[in-house]
Amino acid sequence: MIRHIVMFKFKEEADGKSKMENVLATKAMLEALPAKIPQILSSRVEIGAEGANPENADLILISDFESLETLNEYIVHPDHKAVGAFMRPLRESRAGIDFTV
Repeated sequence: MIRHIVMFKFKEEADGKSKMENVLATKAMLEALPAKIPQILSSRVEIGAEGANPENADLILISDFESLETLNEYIVHPDHKAVGAFMRPLRESRAGIDFTV
């Protein structure tokens, strides 16, 4: 099994909305993906704790896939690509890792 972890840091304001508004909108979109993309075995989306170090990431996605092949199918899936397109102008940075569990 492959675990896919991605952390995002959001801009303070983007697209006329606050950081938290954009984080919450992104969280909802990511949480909807397992119902649309069968390759996702499990998925969890969390928002950083209020009052935590402001240099930390704002949102984390932890997903499990059967293999690297199914992860790659997820990456090119139109619903996943739509979330990425929505997020791109809202975020400052992204960091990810994929590993075998």
